Amino acid sequence: MVTYMILMNLTDQGIKNVKAAPERIERGLKGLEKAGAKVIGFWIALGKYDYVSIADFDSDEAALAIGIGLGSEGNVTVESVKLFSKEQFAGIIKMLP
Repeated sequence: MVTYMILMNLTDQGIKNVKAAPERIERGLKGLEKAGAKVIGFWIALGKYDYVSIADFDSDEAALAIGIGLGSEGNVTVESVKLFSKEQFAGIIKMLP
């Protein structure tokens, strides 16, 4: 499993239809889980991003496909950030020459 933080911003289309956002969020979360992702959390944020989610995926390719799918609906732009646990990081550090 790979973990990603998914950062989203509402587009002009998304903000025009903001009253439907709660239903879109639920539909999106169900779609993530149906595609095999394990959603760890979803938050509405103040600041640079409107929504933040963290999820585990089977592969980087699965995460990319989900991100493209979310963005293709036109309501949000998506930025994905691959995350590493502190244990994974310690293993990576041990690989240094």
